[in-house]
Amino acid sequence: MKKLSTAIVYLYVAIGFGQEEYSSQRERMVNTQLRPRGIVHTATLNAMREVPRHEFVPESMKPAAYTDGPLPIGEGQTISQPYIVAYMTQELRLKSSDRVLEIGTGSGYQAAVLGQMVDSVYSIEIVGKLARTAKERLREMGYTNVHIKQGDGYHGWPTKAPFDAIMVTAGADTVPQPLIHQLKEGGRMIIPVGPHYGVRRLILFKKKKNKISTRQLIPVRFVPFTRKKGKQRQN
Repeated sequence: MKKLSTAIVYLYVAIGFGQEEYSSQRERMVNTQLRPRGIVHTATLNAMREVPRHEFVPESMKPAAYTDGPLPIGEGQTISQPYIVAYMTQELRLKSSDRVLEIGTGSGYQAAVLGQMVDSVYSIEIVGKLARTAKERLREMGYTNVHIKQGDGYHGWPTKAPFDAIMVTAGADTVPQPLIHQLKEGGRMIIPVGPHYGVRRLILFKKKKNKISTRQLIPVRFVPFTRKKGKQRQN
């Protein structure tokens, strides 16, 4: 019994040291990758500090979880570079009362960052395995305000619309019009648009008095926006 208790103590100590190290890595990420590149929005920075990115990557990728780049998460998909996650989040100028739609759940990391900041997040993932894994992961981590479903993100989530903000984390050739329709008055949408497997441009859309204004942001690379089989492919 004594040996078991000692082993448990050592396990808790090891876990504690590991979490402390990850926390330090997140702080370094904020101070070396985000702030120097213009990420200054307080709520965004706080969310990037809080969300444990290492929990959203495969075990073999955990040592690289806070490095300055994307990482593979399986099924041909990636978790975005921390800077891109923070940049897209900051550009939406989110408020704590906002309802946000995300297209492309992936690992669930971006949804978790959004969930730290807003009232509710509705996220759609077309790959069944990723949708199931992200849903379970976020549930276990206590993100009760993040809702995941598997489906074709082109059509958005009409039963939960309208949204204060929409974030699309897959590259599209053209902008899905159903998503524009699901924006509230005053709503914002950010989406990477451009040629298939080429350099795309992040575009910020704003809806005001039923008119849409656009602003081109930075060049990016994203995995393609895919559709269900039998539907037209939105690359």
